[in-house]
Amino acid sequence: MLNLRTCAAKLRPLTASQTVKTISQHRPAAPRTFQQLRCYSAPVAAEPFLSGTSSNYVEEMYYAWLENPKSVHKSWDIFFRNANAGAAPGTAYQSPPPLTTSLSTLSQAQSLVQTQPNVDKLVEDHLAVQSLIRAYQIRGHHVAQLDPLGILDADLDSSLPADIITSTDKLGFYGLDESDLDKVFHLPTTTFIGGNESALPLREIIRRLEMAYCQHIGVEFMFINDLEQCQWIRQKFETPGIMQFTNEEKRTLLARLVRSTRFEEFLHRKWSSEKRFGLEGCEVLIPALKTIIDKSSEKGVDYVIMGMPHRGRLNVLANVIRKELEQIFCQFDSKLEAADEGSGDVKYHLGMYHRRINRVTDRNITLSLVANPSHLEAADPVVQGKTKAEQFYCGDTEGKKVMSILLHGDAAFAGQGIVYETFHLSDLPSYTTHGTVHVVVNNQIGFTTDPRMARSSPYPTDVARVVNAPIFHVNADDPEAVVYVCNVAAEWRSTFHKDVVVDLVCYRRNGHNEMDEPMFTQPLMYKQIRKQKPVLQKYAELLISQGVVNQPEYEEEIAKYDKICEEAHARSKDEKILHIKHWLDSPWPGFFTLDGQPRSMTCPSTGLNEEDLTHIGEVASSVPVEDFTIHGGLSRILKTRGEMVKNRTVDWALAEYMAFGSLLKEGIHIRLSGQDVERGTFSHRHHVLHDQNVDKRTCIPMNHLWPNQAPYTVCNSSLSEYGVLGFELGFAMASPNALVLWEAQFGDFHNTAQCIIDQFICPGQAKWVRQNGIVLLLPHGMEGMGPEHSSARPERFLQMCNDDPDVFPVSGGPYGVVLSLALLCPGLGWVENSSSRVGLA
Repeated sequence: MLNLRTCAAKLRPLTASQTVKTISQHRPAAPRTFQQLRCYSAPVAAEPFLSGTSSNYVEEMYYAWLENPKSVHKSWDIFFRNANAGAAPGTAYQSPPPLTTSLSTLSQAQSLVQTQPNVDKLVEDHLAVQSLIRAYQIRGHHVAQLDPLGILDADLDSSLPADIITSTDKLGFYGLDESDLDKVFHLPTTTFIGGNESALPLREIIRRLEMAYCQHIGVEFMFINDLEQCQWIRQKFETPGIMQFTNEEKRTLLARLVRSTRFEEFLHRKWSSEKRFGLEGCEVLIPALKTIIDKSSEKGVDYVIMGMPHRGRLNVLANVIRKELEQIFCQFDSKLEAADEGSGDVKYHLGMYHRRINRVTDRNITLSLVANPSHLEAADPVVQGKTKAEQFYCGDTEGKKVMSILLHGDAAFAGQGIVYETFHLSDLPSYTTHGTVHVVVNNQIGFTTDPRMARSSPYPTDVARVVNAPIFHVNADDPEAVVYVCNVAAEWRSTFHKDVVVDLVCYRRNGHNEMDEPMFTQPLMYKQIRKQKPVLQKYAELLISQGVVNQPEYEEEIAKYDKICEEAHARSKDEKILHIKHWLDSPWPGFFTLDGQPRSMTCPSTGLNEEDLTHIGEVASSVPVEDFTIHGGLSRILKTRGEMVKNRTVDWALAEYMAFGSLLKEGIHIRLSGQDVERGTFSHRHHVLHDQNVDKRTCIPMNHLWPNQAPYTVCNSSLSEYGVLGFELGFAMASPNALVLWEAQFGDFHNTAQCIIDQFICPGQAKWVRQNGIVLLLPHGMEGMGPEHSSARPERFLQMCNDDPDVFPVSGGPYGVVLSLALLCPGLGWVENSSSRVGLA
């Protein structure tokens, strides 16, 4: 079968339009990679008798020859043997000898077949070329020129893969040699390097593979187990000449680099002794983010929710979110008095919410940057939860309107487990946000720690491979490569609704902060950085040399932005009071006034009439779907519930049912999440019924209470506390008119979610004036479960609440009242009932 495919491919005529031409190189190839020695430009002749009308006849003859070479005419026998043996197109056919031909002449014609290479060699060479192409697709990123400093391999490995052709002697790995470089090989369907050509000489195949995979972009994608997705990525990076920019696009990119760079330089001039965690060394992040947002807006997205660590946050607020510059500059004034209660937070932790026109697409877009604590990756699940909530409330079931962008540092992305937990929520039905674009600011250092001491994986991004997310590594000193990769990432998310990672391999021009001295620990790196030309200067010189802009135009662009900054700085001096509420990432406009005060201080009655309670109890004790077979043990549980309703008594599970049901009637959405919450750890809840005869057929009676009720979401989570609680916290940020609950399997399970409690829930209002109605349910009991499960350690929560001597936690209140009040009184309180299970609200 392999011989048949090879021969059939050789039989296809190559026309003049398929002549192999030399593609001009836009950049010089890497010194360590294979260099083009000679151009292949000879025209290829076609067999004179092959055409569309004769193909069927030729195919019949070929199959007959395969079965019995003597069954066809001698001329066909010679032709097929020549073609199968690798004769060049146009030479396989020989005219049959005339009848008067002597036997010696006929033997000479037959001897041509014997002098051709054998069939096995031809097949082996084609297979070798296919293996070579695949090697570049799999491992080409290992030899890509990613480090702008040129001193460290991005994959922490200085050795070169044996199957990447960095010199002619490496052809021997594939059983090829230098004499094969000008041989023409048909290309497999799993590559797009040919463009409109179906065959290329080996020399050109190698050159095009190097241009696609070994320059300033390294593509990791061959671990993805979906052929369509792999083909999509190949087409985006292999097609010759695909990475082209118009002059207008280049000028826009230059203007964005000017804003990014000059903003940091302005802050450095005005406040040289202030910590600001600047973006110097990765100024290209701003055009990268704006490109992702522009392309996503073009694809229909109108709300982008972002999370990021502190490095570059002020620049993102100024040039991406478009926070007023004077509001940023006044944060540097230590004399400003805070108008809001609480401690406040440092300027590089604050968030923002803003709606504006996207100038590229001329469409409205809302941008929200979530406030972040010093725990760099802690905001990841919070952003995802908020994104999920916004998608839920606007009916965006496919993630076409609302999306998230997460920024990471290289050391934190590789080192913090919450990254893994967040990735594992990405494709779960009740947690997916239908694709996130991750952007890693890869400084190649973590504070003072060398990456070779900070991770065991080749790249800091390897954690993303667990969810089949493609990873695009790119040299941050090549702005056009960065912008192209970001366009592809946004298109990937729009097309497949899957996560994608952009790894910006850059450097950190200053220390961890502006006051830090990096030469203590990285002397050689920082000697090189001191000599490194800024990316703005490099790109400006390139565009000037190309004639895209001239020197006066470039200087005018700089002066224009400098003037904007100076004028904003002058206005910032008029600010006397600091309003943290102007930095809210999730405002509740229907709940608070513009001054941040509640619109109403009255609490509605929480009482319920017995008729509603009875109705909820009846639904809770029944199966509201026809032809639905439940477990026999569950039938007894539901029967017991029905008897309690008749006797006007309740247990914990039925009381919870009634509390939830009453809120659903009022139009308040409820979301209950956690480990095994659908059935309940103690087999008491049973909010999701499973048909015993039909796989995956379920019923949620709570959604069958009232005709116009709010939806009820109950979902078993992955075995994660930190990630899932962060997600639900983010979900609760989006709206005050919802009850969002996270239940720990046992009370002590909040131990591994303590970061979310300590950094977001307890101090969120004091630091960021952030309101949140998240409710924690921490069940525990004394049923012989051992010391771990015997306490939810409520003393921790009491200690967290003791900052106000006039407010005490509520003890002994009805569970339903606590859940209802949680909507109006966000914060911490706890209630304990007679069954020794604690619910924290």
